Amino acid sequence: MITKNAGKLSKAYFKSYMQLVMSSRDFSIEKARSYAFEELFQGDEMKNGEETYQKFTQAYDELSQEEPR
Repeated sequence: MITKNAGKLSKAYFKSYMQLVMSSRDFSIEKARSYAFEELFQGDEMKNGEETYQKFTQAYDELSQEEPR
């Protein structure tokens, strides 16, 4: 997925992206988060800016709360 020069990405974007990864790869929420982080941030929280990373973590937190325990 190309995000170069995409500006600030939304929480909804990250939530949808992780849901897609979970569904298509049969990943747990934790594995989907790791995969998305590497794909979108290349292991650097500040690669796309602090606000974008905050939206990413908010999306993960929201998904984690929705997942059955």
